[in-house]
Amino acid sequence: MEEHFENEMNLEFISKSANEAFARISVAAFASQLDPTIEELADIKTAVSEAVTNCIIHAYENKIGIVKICAKLKQDEIIVQISDNGKGIEDIQLAKEPLYTTKPNLERSGMGFTIMESFMDSINIESIVGVGTKVTMSKKIKKEETNQEELSQMTSMP
Repeated sequence: MEEHFENEMNLEFISKSANEAFARISVAAFASQLDPTIEELADIKTAVSEAVTNCIIHAYENKIGIVKICAKLKQDEIIVQISDNGKGIEDIQLAKEPLYTTKPNLERSGMGFTIMESFMDSINIESIVGVGTKVTMSKKIKKEETNQEELSQMTSMP
């Protein structure tokens, strides 16, 4: 059975660090259809930044490659998939360890996956050495319930 999404966008760009902000803003604009809070938007932007930066710094290293983003909206949830055709990750569990980095000389903090996990509701990492990596993240946007008392106060105002 095919899963139904309310909307979907696909984006491809070359792995230049200048495109990280473009990716972050594009996904945030797409997510805005779910009417997220400023904090929820900031969380999504931060997670997208980390994933895209990983593609640029680690997957392609000093080469130019393509970073792909597919974002889907489903009810009150955004699902973001960021992938590359770079070198892949040898040990995903090790890469997910806080402070682990393969680029200490570039002053990398080794917190990318930890940050993604803390800002999103779920994260899944698939990688094949020599083929590439795909990170799928999702976040539910919580609809704020209007307090009954606030509602009655608003309607009783002159």
